Amino acid sequence: MAMKTGLRAVLLAACTVLAFAWGGAHAQEVPVVTGQHWTTSPEQVKKAYLIGIANAVQVERAYAGNNPPSDAQSVFPRLTRGMRGQTLDSVREALDMYYAKNPDKLGRPVIETIWFEIVVPGLNKP
Repeated sequence: MAMKTGLRAVLLAACTVLAFAWGGAHAQEVPVVTGQHWTTSPEQVKKAYLIGIANAVQVERAYAGNNPPSDAQSVFPRLTRGMRGQTLDSVREALDMYYAKNPDKLGRPVIETIWFEIVVPGLNKP
């Protein structure tokens, strides 16, 4: 029970921070989390962001059921394969290291960094 309460608190905090960060977003705008947001966010918010991505993958899996989409129909199959062996902490640490080593790339979206720095190299692993 305490774990659920703690997770809810983290997710609520993450949503609150994100809501304030993009306060005046219009319905047609999709907020993009960049390295600037990432590097100034506490660890719990970073984990909540990564949990959100993991949840999107799980929703896709549940929706597809026994008919998973092909690589041509969705990015999620490649995302799943490329992230094999990764944990929330390993992805968070990889992102922290990437932005620390590349301060000139703080404007790069975090999801793009995940894709090109973690997923694509992961697809090339046996």
